[in-house]
Amino acid sequence: MGDRYWLWVVVRLAVGVAIVAWAASYLGSGSGEKEFQKTVDAMKQVHSFRVASSSSTDNQHHEMLWEVDCNRDIIHHQMHFVVSSTDPAQELNQDQIFVQGREYDRQQDGSWAQPRYGGGGSSRQYCNNLAQGLDSGILPQVATMIRRGILQKGDKKIVNGVRCREWLVTMKGGFSGLEHDTICLGLNDHLPYELTVDWEKGRWSFSDYNSAIRFDLPEAALQPANATPGSN
Repeated sequence: MGDRYWLWVVVRLAVGVAIVAWAASYLGSGSGEKEFQKTVDAMKQVHSFRVASSSSTDNQHHEMLWEVDCNRDIIHHQMHFVVSSTDPAQELNQDQIFVQGREYDRQQDGSWAQPRYGGGGSSRQYCNNLAQGLDSGILPQVATMIRRGILQKGDKKIVNGVRCREWLVTMKGGFSGLEHDTICLGLNDHLPYELTVDWEKGRWSFSDYNSAIRFDLPEAALQPANATPGSN
């Protein structure tokens, strides 16, 4: 009787340990990798999106906007850059749009003009990377986070009206040697909606996934690529 009792105790303990180990593996880094892989898979289905970012260091402030439409091969990029270490402060503003490989720059009068020397760009590289589950260079580098990051589950929050869960990601990089990122992944669609990076005090906001983005297109971009003045 006594031997059976202790055998039963040992079996129950073994089962309890197994359950705890399973829960720990699910809630720990393994669970994080599974969730981040869902994000990679979700981003494979993205065909348009908008990214707004801002970052600051001791003497610099940087703001950017990206609007991408893969189906129409359009990229709109705005940049505002300020260096405050000089007197007076130096400021750079840039507004560009790339339509099917052709670049147009915003002029001071608000019109668009193609650059004199070359200039070009396409959404294809970014969109092809997304479709293959690779880091795109615009959306968060989730594939790299899976390979190199320590992933810790955080709290739920709302970003731009979307419920998402924060994940704390620690990776080698940045000026301090370790980069601490916080990324918020949608609870329903698994897509990224916010990213913060500590070493450059940066914040990225992601929105308008697969939405019809309206662009202020140059008149020349609305004409056929082979159209030339005076052609019939």
